[in-house]
Amino acid sequence: MRKALGLPFDPIDRAARIWEHRFGPSSAMAAVTSIMRAQQILLAELDAILRPYGLTFARYEALVLLSFSRAGALPLSVMGERLMVHPTSVTNTIDRLEAQGMVVRRPNPDDGRGRLAEITERGRDAVRVATRDLMTAEFGMGEYSEAERADLFALLRGLRLTAGDFLQD
Repeated sequence: MRKALGLPFDPIDRAARIWEHRFGPSSAMAAVTSIMRAQQILLAELDAILRPYGLTFARYEALVLLSFSRAGALPLSVMGERLMVHPTSVTNTIDRLEAQGMVVRRPNPDDGRGRLAEITERGRDAVRVATRDLMTAEFGMGEYSEAERADLFALLRGLRLTAGDFLQD
């Protein structure tokens, strides 16, 4: 499913060697550039898997979050915090899901001004089939072993902890 670039060399490795010559140590630059490229590759692959269901990975994440909530509904502000995205992104995502009939907005009984996003049965069905396909594709991480994926998660979790995404548990 991935579109191969077929370059005759690794451009990140080449950039790292040039960087080393011109600026000094290149491991941080090479690592972050690799992470950014990996994000592009994975997002394209996951979006392609989700496309038949009318979803992007961002919309899928929002539906999963709603499906995990006790009532199937959350305030948009809470969704933004948990998805770690700007409020405008949450609004845009919910607008699209609502237009697809996967989410409905309703008044928040705990906040007269606020709105809740609530997953519909159609949204739950989409989560079920899309999750099956993502699990089959191992979320694009099939070339790594379970232990390697756990190691990668642990390494990146440290970065997220340092950034203040969450408190040490």
